[in-house]
Amino acid sequence: MSWSLLIVDDDADFRAGAGALLEADGFRVVGEVPDGQTALEAARRIRPEVVLLDIQLPGLDGFAVADSLAAGDEPPIVVLTSSRPAEAFRSRLRAAPSVRGFITKADLSGECLSKLLT
Repeated sequence: MSWSLLIVDDDADFRAGAGALLEADGFRVVGEVPDGQTALEAARRIRPEVVLLDIQLPGLDGFAVADSLAAGDEPPIVVLTSSRPAEAFRSRLRAAPSVRGFITKADLSGECLSKLLT
C-alpha cells in the first residue's frame, strides 16, 4: 500500500531528505511544511493518511499539532520524530493518545514507518 504522507519539520534539508527516502520506500509525499500552524492548514486541505511530525517546531509543538489533528474529522495517523531520543519525551509520549508512535530522525526509514502503520 502506498500511504500518502505530510512531512512537518522546520529543517528544509530534513524534509527533502526524508521525503526522498520515504518515496523510495513506496510512500507518496503529498506535502512538506515547516511549522505546526501550516501543518494544520495543510492537513485539512490535502488530507494525508499519515503525518510525520517533528516534536520541536516553532509556534505549536508536535504534541499540540497531533492533538489538534486528532480532533478533526477523519484524522491522519501521526508519527512523531525528533533528533533527540524517545527517552527525552517519555512521559509526554505515554500521555499522547493521538500519536501512533515515535521514530528518531537517525532511525527513519520506510520500513520503520511501515511497522508503525500496520
